[in-house]
Amino acid sequence: MDAITTTPSLRRHNLDAVLGYVWDADAFTASDVIQAVGVTRSTAIDVLDELTARGLLTEMPNARAVGEYSKGRPARRFAFDPGAGLVVGVDAGRGHLTATVADLRGRALATSRLTVDPELDSPERRRRAAEATVDAALTRARRARTEIIGLCVGVPAPVARSGRSPVHHDGFWARMNPDFIDSFAAWAPVVRVENDATLAAVAERTHGAAVGSDDFVALLAGERFGAGISVDGRLLRGAHGGAGETVAFDRVDGVGSAWGLAPRCVDAAHEALASGSLPLDSALRDIDPDTLDAKTVLDLAAAGDAGALGVARAVGPALAGVAAVFGSLFDVERVVVSGAIAAGAGPIIDAAIGALPASLHLPAPRIVASTLGADIVSIGAVAAAVETARTHALDLAAFALPADRARA
Repeated sequence: MDAITTTPSLRRHNLDAVLGYVWDADAFTASDVIQAVGVTRSTAIDVLDELTARGLLTEMPNARAVGEYSKGRPARRFAFDPGAGLVVGVDAGRGHLTATVADLRGRALATSRLTVDPELDSPERRRRAAEATVDAALTRARRARTEIIGLCVGVPAPVARSGRSPVHHDGFWARMNPDFIDSFAAWAPVVRVENDATLAAVAERTHGAAVGSDDFVALLAGERFGAGISVDGRLLRGAHGGAGETVAFDRVDGVGSAWGLAPRCVDAAHEALASGSLPLDSALRDIDPDTLDAKTVLDLAAAGDAGALGVARAVGPALAGVAAVFGSLFDVERVVVSGAIAAGAGPIIDAAIGALPASLHLPAPRIVASTLGADIVSIGAVAAAVETARTHALDLAAFALPADRARA
């Protein structure tokens, strides 16, 4: 991190407190800051002047100039400048890469996507592909690398606090996270690498079904289960970044594996076709089993096809088992089914709610569907990049005090 000299502790405390308020505020005055943060008027004015000198705030026309004040001395008005820098969120999935360039409040300016062949993947190819995708997004936004303040990459692998992934027996985690923490170090002063399900939890907490919740699980539930776990308002990571890894479901009765809802829907449809149990008027009977996918099943279920509804409901008990495990181990109050499959997961969730065991002792978690769609990891990566930029802004050279002000 390209840092400046740390400011004295009391002054830093005041700067952090005021910046925390103004980052999300609309136009404000020193009086607004005093009321929100609890500092004295002289401190509020001094801190606002410093944040303006650092380039994080702009001073706006005063209240009289905009026709909102007529008597006495007009109050100075300020606003946070979200265009003072950029953040970048990268979803580095197994078969795709998505990079989003956003301002300091997370408003997307441009996005670039790239499909990759996981069978021809290698750490070096993945690094180059990720960098090319970010460069393409910057080009679309007509912005430069030098403007990036924070960058976050989400990967389908455990990620330790260092930003690196542990060794996997077949090298998969190393391919998914080829030390992005190092390869992007020259691109941004602060870089964060996270597990994709952890970023789904960031997205749900910031924009989605877990806003206001401290205890929840964001369950990426498409091809394989992956869980981002929040307990007491803190996202769990673990010693090696493995909190939320779901290989343990191999040993849970009624769940049996870490495979997600999509392959379970396909398997249930195949079983229904093979057994002849589908209603005669079900459109599933007319679909080639070799081309059948979960989206087709769930789209038909949403349209009221009785056979597809039965197939979707058959998957519910496995989801109930997953929710029960998280409810029992972590005492979460909700499980958010996230990712692209969430849009059609209503019948599965309804069946899961009905199948939740009554023997949990603790209140069973609510199972709800995410509204954030297939881009949830990208959304979480941008939100995490904003969090990181916000945390470190005062220590970055990009927002250092001008030399004459620093000497004073």
